[in-house]
Amino acid sequence: MIVAALLYLVVVSYSSDTKLTPGDNTHISSLTDTVTSTAKEYTLTADRNGRLDIDNRRNTYRPGDVLNLKGNFKSVSFTNMNGSAEKPIIIRNYRNTVVKIGEPNWNGGGYSAACEFSNCHYIRFGGESDRNMIVINGSTQQAREAYRQLQIGNKTDNIEVCFLTITNGGNGIVAKTDPIKGDKSTAYPNTTINNLLIHDITITGAKNEAMYIGHTATYWDHTVNQPYYGSPSKFTPGHDYVQPVKWKNVKIYNNLISNIGLDGIQTSAIDGLEIFNNEVTHWGTQRNAAHNGGILIGGRTTNTNTHDNYVHDGWGEFCQFYGSGENGATHIISNNLFADNQGDGISMRGTENAIVKITNNTVACTKGNSLRINGYTGMKGKQIVSGNVFIAPNGGTGANIRNYVYVEEGGDATEGVKNEENKKFETLLAAGVNPAAYYHPREGSSIGAAGYRRK
Repeated sequence: MIVAALLYLVVVSYSSDTKLTPGDNTHISSLTDTVTSTAKEYTLTADRNGRLDIDNRRNTYRPGDVLNLKGNFKSVSFTNMNGSAEKPIIIRNYRNTVVKIGEPNWNGGGYSAACEFSNCHYIRFGGESDRNMIVINGSTQQAREAYRQLQIGNKTDNIEVCFLTITNGGNGIVAKTDPIKGDKSTAYPNTTINNLLIHDITITGAKNEAMYIGHTATYWDHTVNQPYYGSPSKFTPGHDYVQPVKWKNVKIYNNLISNIGLDGIQTSAIDGLEIFNNEVTHWGTQRNAAHNGGILIGGRTTNTNTHDNYVHDGWGEFCQFYGSGENGATHIISNNLFADNQGDGISMRGTENAIVKITNNTVACTKGNSLRINGYTGMKGKQIVSGNVFIAPNGGTGANIRNYVYVEEGGDATEGVKNEENKKFETLLAAGVNPAAYYHPREGSSIGAAGYRRK
């Protein structure tokens, strides 16, 4: 952890009409907490072209220093910034002033990222006190899908990003290291990038993914410069294949994501992933069936925990799982509220016989199945499914028993019994829940202790 101080959060207000109330154990960090009396402070402004480009190869900025951004910037770029675990370099807004970064009129060409970190380590970037103090505004033009609002790349790690508002553009946050031909340090397992915290951020209006965390390619074929998703047994002879670098220890929490073209929170190639206390709504607005997850636990992920999230009112699937069971990896999807969509609810297609504990979730009002488990890619073991509440699958009309827990292609599940029984209802009325109160059971409901409980 690169957080030097932990506070307790009672209420976080994202906007005037949307509020999320995490539990008492939710932690945040203020960018004022780690500033020591010996820290050097610098005030940074844009050049005459409206940009800030800093290459710290000469170590002008050192561990513990504070860089205050002042004014508006078309783009901001940091390269070779190195703090330490005890003294991260802090980059924030100048005292009590709002900083705006980005180029809404960008329509192709250079400077395709509003804010970028390259080969940086032990960094804390975000607003001094709340998410309205640094605003990153992406492109609104025809070419916007190629624009990235916040890019974390080229082996950047041990970084915390927080208290930001990110709007429009293509991707809200991209955090991955791309393989470079001839550079072995950009391939796995030669390098692992560690410790990423993303929290207390609002992302709205991105045309692509709100968050693109980790490299999605199973392999990268340097010979043709393209991703490869098949088996090594089918490599093209003579081609140069590598696996992209993986993240280790990623936490994504207390974020509000809305009006997103593709996936909400997309993750891949991570060992040790926790996604919690996020709200995702109105994702998948492009209606692209290949990119429609509210929360996506992608390929090459191991040891994941997805809990206490609220995903609702979107076109695509609430939660998609493609994680791996390699080396005995564990996976948990627990105490999430998934409500109102136009597809399946939780969709499972893991690899390496991944086993997922799917417990105490409420999945309500899906157009398709509440839970769909597909064993085609090697997830053949029995998934642990207990204490969930499944309400009104199949559009709430004529639900078949298979619409609650649907298994196919060799997929399988063990459902809980007695106190851990899954509760299944054809309609909201039969469930006896209050949708206006996070689907909490009304008096007289037979749900009992099953399903989501807001903490």
